[in-house]
Amino acid sequence: MPTERIRQTVSGPIRTEEIEQRQREGWHAVAIEWERTMPERAQTIPAVEEPPFGLRVAEDCQRLEENPGETEVLLTMMELILDEGPYSSIADELNRKGYVTRQGSRWNPVRVFEMLPRLIEAGPKIFSTDEWRRRRQKARQGTPA
Repeated sequence: MPTERIRQTVSGPIRTEEIEQRQREGWHAVAIEWERTMPERAQTIPAVEEPPFGLRVAEDCQRLEENPGETEVLLTMMELILDEGPYSSIADELNRKGYVTRQGSRWNPVRVFEMLPRLIEAGPKIFSTDEWRRRRQKARQGTPA
């Protein structure tokens, strides 16, 4: 059985009588669209969240995958933190190895400190990799990774 649809633009509050009249005519609501004016501060474009350091958006744009360059920085940073070096020494070593931040800047103690939440988050995965076990074994033997 064919159906008929109409769209009604409203300019004020919907009165109960109007709804009841439409229902008596055989109409029933199938959708309601609401709109409001947003406060000035809420009209800004929402912030775009970057993938966590060490990950990137895969080519299929459906998932995250490992970013090899950033993962290497995380591994190195984790090693240096476990060696209990100060943040300034960690930053110096990262810079000496030619590693840069995601924005292309040199590492400094503050940027290293800001990576701690990410290292805590990524730690379990890092510690379970063969690469991590290889590095720790070399560190125990006193040879550079």
